[in-house]
Amino acid sequence: MKIAGLQKTTLLDYPGRVACTVFLSGCDFRCPFCQNGEILDGTEENYTQEEFFAFLEKRKGILDGVCVTGGEPLIGDIAPFLQKIKALGYAVKLDTNGSFPARLKSLCAVGLVDFVAMDIKNSPDRYDMTAGVKVNIGAIKESAAFLMESGKEYEFRTTVVKELHRGEDFVRIGQWLQGAKRYFLQTFRDGDAVLRRGLHACTDEEMRIFKELVRPFIPSVKIRGEN
Repeated sequence: MKIAGLQKTTLLDYPGRVACTVFLSGCDFRCPFCQNGEILDGTEENYTQEEFFAFLEKRKGILDGVCVTGGEPLIGDIAPFLQKIKALGYAVKLDTNGSFPARLKSLCAVGLVDFVAMDIKNSPDRYDMTAGVKVNIGAIKESAAFLMESGKEYEFRTTVVKELHRGEDFVRIGQWLQGAKRYFLQTFRDGDAVLRRGLHACTDEEMRIFKELVRPFIPSVKIRGEN
């Protein structure tokens, strides 16, 4: 397991906590809109674990949470890594694409994860196109169903891209995740590391329309960043 990056303070990534965000190398998806394209092959390493845990030791009493993201953190065995974080007294938020349900369930069962943010790439029939690879949609659905039934704090979220998402996709997502605790739409932002050039964000009005299409199924739906 390699640490590709570290955001030393965030007030946004972990709801209700002052946290840091650690980026782990490697991912099984190749989403064309991914902003972390340089770390997906698993070779990027800019911090050792020793450096990371020394940082956490120094930030005790300042930070109270750690967001573990990627890439896809569950592509490898991160249990020992999370155990060390928890031993220092930090709450853990895990970002995942949901493709490893057994690992997700195991980490939650032993109390190594306090909050899960699961990416919902698109409606189930358009997942491969949006993830950039052939996806085991059964695994994705298993992870989503587990979170909805687990009692664990969680959120679902979709990064919305004009070229990849349509209104009917959000109706189908709402039907799929009906009754979910919370669901966020996130506006795509272009950048130098994005895998595919030429993608665009939706307008504010389009985002509001998509939100209203989901609302009958998931009342707690918001556009990330709106009040």
